[in-house]
Amino acid sequence: SNIDVCLKTTNITPLPTTATGTIPTELGLLTSLTYLNLKRNGLTGSIIPQLEALTNLNELNLGENDLEGTIPSEIYSLTQLTTLTSYGNQLD
Repeated sequence: SNIDVCLKTTNITPLPTTATGTIPTELGLLTSLTYLNLKRNGLTGSIIPQLEALTNLNELNLGENDLEGTIPSEIYSLTQLTTLTSYGNQLD
């Protein structure tokens, strides 16, 4: 089904400025993701703790958005994560 295909997605890289607003909590359902690039998208709000479910994630790029607050401690439990890019935000 289409839902099964979506849940097995391993790479998400939207074009810059196409993903706006807050980070969707539904991203936490995409547990097969290994690469998530949301750089330069005008994302606002905070980094969602639901990303802790992405246990296969190797690279997370959130750079050059309008995110604020702190990086959730849950992100640091992602043992496969080798690269976290967060510059260009208002993060503590």
